[in-house]
Amino acid sequence: MYDEWSQAVDVRTQAAERLAEAVRTGKPCAPIRDLIGGAADAYAVQEIGTRRALGEGRRLVGRKIGVTNPEVQRRYGVDQPDYGMLFADMAHSDGLPIPLDGLLQPRAEVEVALVFGRDLTGGPFTVADVIRAVEFALPAIEIADSRIADWDVTLADMVADNAAAGAFVLGATPVSLMGLDLRAARMTLTRGGAEVSTGSGAACLGNPLNAAVWLASQLGRTDYALRAGDVVLTGSLGPLVPAGPGDAFEAHIEGLGSVRAVFSK
Repeated sequence: MYDEWSQAVDVRTQAAERLAEAVRTGKPCAPIRDLIGGAADAYAVQEIGTRRALGEGRRLVGRKIGVTNPEVQRRYGVDQPDYGMLFADMAHSDGLPIPLDGLLQPRAEVEVALVFGRDLTGGPFTVADVIRAVEFALPAIEIADSRIADWDVTLADMVADNAAAGAFVLGATPVSLMGLDLRAARMTLTRGGAEVSTGSGAACLGNPLNAAVWLASQLGRTDYALRAGDVVLTGSLGPLVPAGPGDAFEAHIEGLGSVRAVFSK
């Protein structure tokens, strides 16, 4: 039994190291699904990366939720989203240049960001619990980034790879949830002034608040329970768009305003 456990730990470490090497070299790696089993193994690999990041002095500032679109869930044969960690060095300012150094295969997506004013520990939680805990909402552009070559990923690959978290930009005007209908909120994303993605809050588990409830309930009894000040990126409102040098994206979410992500040339 000990040998089996030791072997499982070893392959998880190998998977984590393969992903870390991709970041160090700037060269995407082969999928890691050949090394691990299901979701439990994948989150264990993610945890190795998280602990390593915290040990290097990186500061945890929030979480991201992925696979919130029902069509994407059907593609991967799952019935729930996934999550990853957000660190302070992933955050970039609205409209200021984002260096492409450290990003391997970036794709832009528009999300509703929730900033929490209260802790959510324990659970399970309800929508009302989440609404009471959220201090304000912001429009956000997430820069998803797979360390796996050609985005050749399964759900296990994505979970292990910190849910493909790369970078993010938050809008600068906080909006209260009071009277805000996130489900019906329309989204448009332009690149260089041309529309490249559209969607709405309904594309995110029917409502971005549903995604936040799921996340809070998943994490409420773990070391990563949501705390006051945490940012949560609730999931994409529309299709992802590849990003490259000099690209200038602007996202608008009805009721929340706009945010820009501009990449260095």
